Amino acid sequence: MARSSNIKSKSEWPAKVLALVRGGNIPAAVAQIKVAPTVGDITRLQTLLAQLPSTPALVQLNKVVEEERALLAAPRLHRAP
Repeated sequence: MARSSNIKSKSEWPAKVLALVRGGNIPAAVAQIKVAPTVGDITRLQTLLAQLPSTPALVQLNKVVEEERALLAAPRLHRAP
């Protein structure tokens, strides 16, 4: 049986955040990174950001991305009811 065409293997989220960065809307990109769906999405975003030329704003953004990746990867101490 063929795989369903509406099942996406990867999220479009990293590409959309990258578009915000390329457009110069760093605050919107940071806001999106704070609500990142998964660790995998953050990791894919890091790969995409690594391809951009380094700027002071991009260096700061990379720090935000790394912090959020660490938070998402950490085990949860409790769960909401």
